[in-house]
Amino acid sequence: MAEERFDCIIVGGGLAGLTAAHILAAEGFETLLVEKGTSSGEKNMTGGRLYGHSLEKVIPGFADSEAVERRIVTERLTTGEGTVEYSAAGLTTPAGESYAVLRGVLDRWLADQAEEQGAMLVYGVRVDDLIVRDGAVCGVVAGDEEMEADVVILADGVNSLLAQKLGYKSPIGQNQVAVGAKELIELDEGTINQRFGVNSGEGVAWMFTGDGQVYDAFLYTNKNSVSVGVAMVVREIYNTESSVPQMLEEFKARPEIASLLEGGKLIEYSAHLLPEGGEDTIPKLFGDGVLVTGDAAALCANLGFTIRGMDLAVESGRLAAQTVLNAKAKNDFSANTLSQYQIALEESFVIPCVKGGPTCHHAVKAGGFAADPVKAFNDAMVQSQIG
Repeated sequence: MAEERFDCIIVGGGLAGLTAAHILAAEGFETLLVEKGTSSGEKNMTGGRLYGHSLEKVIPGFADSEAVERRIVTERLTTGEGTVEYSAAGLTTPAGESYAVLRGVLDRWLADQAEEQGAMLVYGVRVDDLIVRDGAVCGVVAGDEEMEADVVILADGVNSLLAQKLGYKSPIGQNQVAVGAKELIELDEGTINQRFGVNSGEGVAWMFTGDGQVYDAFLYTNKNSVSVGVAMVVREIYNTESSVPQMLEEFKARPEIASLLEGGKLIEYSAHLLPEGGEDTIPKLFGDGVLVTGDAAALCANLGFTIRGMDLAVESGRLAAQTVLNAKAKNDFSANTLSQYQIALEESFVIPCVKGGPTCHHAVKAGGFAADPVKAFNDAMVQSQIG
């Protein structure tokens, strides 16, 4: 592998990297994806909700596969003002349809799709550095190996040390990321259906914010399990005496949650840094021979009532791949050509969604939905969809 040259090398096997690999390989590109985990999805931690519109563009009908757990048909939001439930046709429109997912399942499925298109996926390898000549990125360094490519796509996660080495991204600050902890509680399908009032294949997304708590919390129904967790901005940890695991236990002990999880079996625990989102957190996204995508690009919107990152990651991977295809047609991988990636992100829903994240998030925490919680929640749902 050390002597091979690729059209594109992608660092990171999450949704952004896998999407880009799928598209480029399908177009005949010699595409190498390098992931330091032993499989795609191994290190990922998420609340478990995917808005499907982005992935539908790449793999039509993906929601009919084993990649998803349940289609979300009921939305709940609990604040200091009480709980609002939203069940309407808006959740099943092409723009708004979403699914409960398990990242270990979803990412491995998408990795299989990319490999079927001809992408080469290599696991258990850490990329330590980038090859830079005359200011242009032209490959990666992994241990003693150097692998070259026309272009490198960085999809290496929220901390993206490679983007930092390029000077594109500053070390993450305490107000730019959240720490999340999640448990997966096993319950049989019938019990989940009965307790949450849904049919098989249908799911519930439930967010908890405000009410004096320093963390946000979430609950999603899967086929045979429930994802339950908390997330809080890192800087807020200093304002509480409880640790994040303790907060998760406190949340699970709430009567309305404990009754839903009663008799369940803990089958997974995970914790991870999550981008908090916001325009000021977006790093430099392109340069000579390089693009930055997904969490590495801080493409996440945390609205308190809606936490979105997966569909933004998929779309950024798609747009990165399309930019590379256009650059290949010109045989020009300069920053001038690759700048079309940022333009595409700005013209899509991605950058506008990120820009709206923190403002909405903190407004909800500060003021709740005091005037009309139903209208506020419904308006929030409309805002969070793709028009």
